Amino acid sequence: MTSKLLTAIALVSTLYFTAPASAQKIDVNSNVRRLIETRECQGCDLSGANLQGAHLIGADLRNANLKGANLKNANLEGADLTGANLQSANLTSAFVNSVSLNNANMMNANLTNAQFISAELDGANLIGVNLAGTELFNVNLGIGGEY
Repeated sequence: MTSKLLTAIALVSTLYFTAPASAQKIDVNSNVRRLIETRECQGCDLSGANLQGAHLIGADLRNANLKGANLKNANLEGADLTGANLQSANLTSAFVNSVSLNNANMMNANLTNAQFISAELDGANLIGVNLAGTELFNVNLGIGGEY
């Protein structure tokens, strides 16, 4: 009797502790579908999402969580990423034209070979950003600490 009870408890606790991770993955996937279909995902969780090559022209991603997301070769023209979390995101070769990244967290993001044209980066966290080969046109960058 005791071994059956312990087996049941072990099974239930395993399901209990693994369910949130599965629900998290399903939530991110549904948010990716929503973003692709509507170009709107304000404040949603897209952490770790694969958006490689996505056409996100004019997308509303204000305050979205894109931590660790793959945006390699993505077209973000006219997108609003104000306040978005792009920490450790991969924006290699991304096209970032007329994009608002004001107050975005881009810490440790990979911007290698990306094109930034008329992008707004006021208050953005750029600590540890990889800018190797990145083209910057008409972009204001604040370098240093307090002003």
